[in-house]
Amino acid sequence: MMKVMAWMTVLAASAAPLAAQQHPAHRAAPAMAMHGDMMPGMDSMMAPMMRAMADAPEHLLRRKDALHLTADQVSLLTLLADSARTAHDAAAQQAQMHLGEMEQVLHTATPDTAAVRMHFDAAHKYMSDAMWAMLRSAALARAALTDDQRAQVDAMASRPMRMRHGAMGPHGAPGK
Repeated sequence: MMKVMAWMTVLAASAAPLAAQQHPAHRAAPAMAMHGDMMPGMDSMMAPMMRAMADAPEHLLRRKDALHLTADQVSLLTLLADSARTAHDAAAQQAQMHLGEMEQVLHTATPDTAAVRMHFDAAHKYMSDAMWAMLRSAALARAALTDDQRAQVDAMASRPMRMRHGAMGPHGAPGK
């Protein structure tokens, strides 16, 4: 059970960054759906971070024409995206290493709970660092936009939320 919880935590913590990297939400939905089933209320804890990812540089760059981004904005957003991805990937790699070490300790005949705790804490620290890299880049990217561009991004970000909570049922299934 501990192994499942550790991996679900990794999935939940990395859901937003993964969604921000290439193509949007379909990667995050299964992890969040499974995690939400295991830990009620997780969706409400993750919602502010998921909303903030609408401002992720990658998302903004994909909408550069619709947002009428300037060349300077495109350059800055590209720099932010590359920097965040590098920091995220390095932290995620460290988290994975500690989760692997924790799993090895847990599968001994007499697990050393101090060692489990050390790897658990380290993995969560690195998962937090990975998420922070993405949230920071989203905040800096948002600051690079004009008021009109921010309003446009906010309007685009609110559309899927209405669909999920209105016409769509739990986990994206069609509603009644």
